This record gives sequence, structure tokens and C-alpha cells, in this order.
Amino acid sequence: MRAIGYQTSLPSADPASLTDIDLSRPEPTGHDLLVRVEAVSVNPVDTKVRMRAQPEPGQWKVLGWDAAGTLEAVGQEVTLFKPGEAVFYAGALGRPGTNAEFHLVDERIVGRKPGSLGFAEAAALPLTAITAWEALFDRLDVRKPVPGAASAILIIGGAGGVGSIATQLVRQLTDLTVITTASRPETAEWSRGLGAHHVVDHAKPLAAEVERLGIGAPGFVFSTTNTDKHLAEIGSPLRAVSRLSMIRPLSMCRSSSRRACPLIGSSCSRAQCSTPPIWPSRAGS
Repeated sequence: MRAIGYQTSLPSADPASLTDIDLSRPEPTGHDLLVRVEAVSVNPVDTKVRMRAQPEPGQWKVLGWDAAGTLEAVGQEVTLFKPGEAVFYAGALGRPGTNAEFHLVDERIVGRKPGSLGFAEAAALPLTAITAWEALFDRLDVRKPVPGAASAILIIGGAGGVGSIATQLVRQLTDLTVITTASRPETAEWSRGLGAHHVVDHAKPLAAEVERLGIGAPGFVFSTTNTDKHLAEIGSPLRAVSRLSMIRPLSMCRSSSRRACPLIGSSCSRAQCSTPPIWPSRAGS
């Protein structure tokens, strides 16, 4: 099968940093699905793994996590899918990636592709959507009010990939007031179009930007980018005992803010820890 891989971690400008290769087509066993890949998307994790993960001598490392495609075959223990179905998913960190003609993935981290989306659109969703969902509903528990805080969420980096999804999820599934951050007119307009009630400028002092809204300290903060830069500022609007979730782990114990309850998670943890399926009867729509 055709694939794209590398044998040595090299700068992206080097012609050998990614190479067209031919590999043996994998065969599904157990809970694995064999997917004919129709579309993939590129995420920051691809660039980080490419520079840090060195394959064994003579072997190829294939990158790629987000994918959408059609099932070619299934393992003997598969119960949730059958060949011919269209699916989308984010693969597992410790397995060969999706930048290949065929790909193996555990059925328990796969969903049926929504019929309203094409393959390319579906492939653009998994990592950003999983990250946003788990941060909001598994970690922050945004449906549970924070006593003494405003019924609001501050999403730092609201115009980015994860922030864009998070904004829509909060507006559609909760009654929270959504405050996002953006620093340019076009990104602020984009964020408002996705449902943000207020957009503040993260290039300015963040605490003052939130305070001028006059709605009180938001009960939730979801920092999707530059958390180190904004952490001290986050401490000011969080006068209540609020909940803070962030994508990027950092040395939080030295945080200047003791008012926020920090929550860190990984969007790859379900695949790495083989947790049970989240949506065992999912159907595309």
C-alpha cells in the first residue's frame, strides 16, 4: 500500500523529512478495523512527533491521527461496525499513523461519519472536537455550576481549531455566557459568528478585558493556547473558586494563581489506556 513516512527526524525543508513509500497492507485482528483512508488532516502533534520519535533502524514511521474512510475489513472481535461503512476517528499515538492508503484502528475509538459531511470535512474534526469535548464535559464539567462565580466560560484562543469547536459546543449544549479571546478583527468576527457572546483581546491585559464586561468572574476557563503567557492574568478574573482546563501541560504547581482548580487531560488517553467505547451505538447524521 502507498504511505508517507520517514526514517530520520529531519527539518521539514529537507526532502527526506517525509517520503512516499510502499508498505505491506495490514490485516485486522481482534477489535481492529481496516480502513481505506479517504482523507486525513494535519495537526500540531504531527510536527512534534516527527521531530521527536525516531523509528527503529531500517523501519519507517508513518504519521497521522485524524482520518475518515471506508471499512474494508474487520477483526474477529468487532461488534460495532461492518465492512462498507464510512467512519471517522483520531487514531492511537503508539500505532502506525493514518498517512497511508489503509489503516488499522480499534473500533472502540471510532465513530460513523456523519452523512452531512464529506470525507475531508469529517477528517478535520476528530482531534479538535475530542479535545474540546473532553475538556468541557469530562474535565471542566461545565453543566455543573460553580458556586459564587458567574455562569460564564472564558475560552482563550477562541478562533483556533479547538476554541472554535468549544465555542459551538458550549452555545449549543449549555446556557453559559461564552467569552472568547481573539486579537485581530477578522478572528474576532469569526469567533462571534460561531456563537461567542463577547470577544476580548488577549493581546491586552486579560483580567481587565474580562472585568470590563461587567458580568463577574467566569466559573470556567478553557485555555487552548499560550497558557504560560496568560496564567498570571487568569488569576485575576477567577476570584471565585473556578475551574481551569488547559490543553498544554505546564509546571502548574508554581502557578501564581491559587484560585483556579486546574484540570489537565490528554485526547489520546482513551486509545492509550484501552478504555471502553464512549458511544457504542453511534450512528452518523
